[in-house]
Amino acid sequence: MNILGIGSRIKHPEYGLGVVTNVTSKHYWVTFIESGLETIDVDSTFEIIEAVEDEVDSVSFYEVERTLKNLLQKWSDVSQVVPMADKWKGGKIILEPGTPTSNKEIPIDTFFHKIVMVRDRLRVMEQKVNASKLDEVDKIDLQQYITRIYGSLTTFNVLFKSTNDFFVGEKTK
Repeated sequence: MNILGIGSRIKHPEYGLGVVTNVTSKHYWVTFIESGLETIDVDSTFEIIEAVEDEVDSVSFYEVERTLKNLLQKWSDVSQVVPMADKWKGGKIILEPGTPTSNKEIPIDTFFHKIVMVRDRLRVMEQKVNASKLDEVDKIDLQQYITRIYGSLTTFNVLFKSTNDFFVGEKTK
């Protein structure tokens, strides 16, 4: 059995598309587009999309990181891969109406992806406002609305794996 090298691209039946970022004698550390970093056994079942030869110490961490960012941006519709907190993976949201009708179930993964897209689009809007030719008063006014929107979305921070990805609203004094 050939061991895949760092930078190899795979498709795992459970985690989806990913890139090998570290290799040990028994495991691959793979960063997946949807689920972030996972450790899988070298003999587990997955499809090899592009194999890179296992050459010890031949690739710097910087090169792996740069390649990984390029691949993830190419395969993903969001600019940044944001991992969901492990406890929510595979879960569902159940909407129970107040009147006697059937419940609506939504996979948390789907809901989380939409929340991340909202956050990313708010960030782009914020950048466009700041780069616009609006006068400073209008920029500040729009920035305050955006900050309040972030504040309204802080409820969903519980879904994020890293606090660096949280929505952050206006700080109360």
